[in-house]
Amino acid sequence: MKKFGKVLLGVSMATAACGGLLAQEMSAPAMSGPPKVLQIYREYLKPGKAGMIHDKSESGFVQAMTRAKWPTHYVALNSLSGKSRALYLTGYDSFADWQKDSDAVAKNAALSAELDRLAQSDGDLLTEVDSYVFSYQPDLSYHVTGDLAHVKYMEVTSFHLHPGHQKDWSDLVKLVMAGHEKAGTSANWATYELEYGGGDEYVIFSIDKGMADIDNGFADDKKFRDAMGDDGMKKVEDLVAACIESSDSELFAINPKQSYAPEDWVKENPDFWKPKPTMEAKPAAVDKTKPMAGMKPSGQ
Repeated sequence: MKKFGKVLLGVSMATAACGGLLAQEMSAPAMSGPPKVLQIYREYLKPGKAGMIHDKSESGFVQAMTRAKWPTHYVALNSLSGKSRALYLTGYDSFADWQKDSDAVAKNAALSAELDRLAQSDGDLLTEVDSYVFSYQPDLSYHVTGDLAHVKYMEVTSFHLHPGHQKDWSDLVKLVMAGHEKAGTSANWATYELEYGGGDEYVIFSIDKGMADIDNGFADDKKFRDAMGDDGMKKVEDLVAACIESSDSELFAINPKQSYAPEDWVKENPDFWKPKPTMEAKPAAVDKTKPMAGMKPSGQ
């Protein structure tokens, strides 16, 4: 079992949806690993407004930030499951750093005006927007990497807890971590706690370089269960029942066209983060000595 969320969803049978997401090294270059503070802006799209239409709209924001040489970066995720939506993840080393960034944008009149204009235009494509703020929980995270340069997908699993059961939740996560360690699986996840935008909610983020990683995660399931044994799995099930009220797992693709990625990611994987524009095919040369299709030759 590669992903922590699949284990819990498999034994909990919970189906209620909650929102959320992860980013790593998205802010200042000095930040190493997952950001301590994660701000997520979520946009729900009107039918038929995703894809290239939304890419074009969002590229305006990327261009504005690029022209301003803004130091704070963000990553865009597009949903591959659930409702059509896009999430924009911005990481900070602290809440104070978030305020400094916001204050700097406000003081830059030209950038603020451009962002306001772009937001108004982009709003025509949307049905709803919301925002969440999370804090990183390193003690509940497992084999986290700070490199997103070669990552293309994220699996996001949210858990809404019964009030007062944070201790059971912590015990549950650490029990699952021990099982993965014993089994030697390929699992990885970063755990975030929702601070603003809701309550008693945790979100698990796992990264995939390709969808083959998802296949490997399912293949790891037997390793994990064998390592836990019947008694261990019973403990997992009991803790799930005690602390989890609802859960939801979704798959997202990183969209480089909507992301304002750090320059080192672009240099490391330019084919993904800055692909060459597609060249339009040149029209075939027309032989003017021959009549055009559907037209009669002159003189007839």
